[in-house]
Amino acid sequence: MFGSVRVIIMAVVFIGISGVGVYVMKLRSDNAILQANQIQLELSIESQKQVIAKQKEDFGKILEANKKMNTLVNNLQKDINALDKRFNKGARDFGKLAKEKPKLVEKLVNRGSERAGRCVEIAGGSPLTEKEINATKKSEINTECPSIANPNYEPY
Repeated sequence: MFGSVRVIIMAVVFIGISGVGVYVMKLRSDNAILQANQIQLELSIESQKQVIAKQKEDFGKILEANKKMNTLVNNLQKDINALDKRFNKGARDFGKLAKEKPKLVEKLVNRGSERAGRCVEIAGGSPLTEKEINATKKSEINTECPSIANPNYEPY
């Protein structure tokens, strides 16, 4: 009887130690899986931080481009208003003037077309020439779009 109690106690202790061993092994494998997951999460967080930084940089560039575009649109609107004022003065009859002085009108139209073409080039991104940048007198400027073609010109 004493021997069977000892065997039972030993069996219980053995089963307990085996159970603890299996449990520890399971905890170790779970820990390894959690560590691998933690590494993946950290890598994911780092890549997300890089994406966010890139998006902030791109957003800043977009805002800067938008600001430049708004400035250009405002300058072009000023030029349109100036042209409108020039052509809508009183009772001007352009057809009558063209009949009376066709060479003068042809010269004026050709010069205006050339200047307007340059305005379109500048608005499309063409760089300004030294002559355009340095123009400060009314006789030196592009009268079709002085605000974008002649940045140093200050009208009186």
